[in-house]
Amino acid sequence: MARYMSFADGLDWYVSSLCESGQCIKVAKHGEFVVIGNTNKPEGPFEEFTQDEWRQFIAGAKLGDFDGIA
Repeated sequence: MARYMSFADGLDWYVSSLCESGQCIKVAKHGEFVVIGNTNKPEGPFEEFTQDEWRQFIAGAKLGDFDGIA
């Protein structure tokens, strides 16, 4: 996992359609990696994950593995 303080513009960011507060996670593909950031902090920081790490996280979220966190 890499951590970046800023990212060049030009990434196609995705935000959940359920995001109503404006305080949400944004996700973009950057080469072979998935980058996440905070919609309230366009300057970063950002976290980068492999596609395999991202797929495993999404699978766990769908199974409810993280439901007790928030």
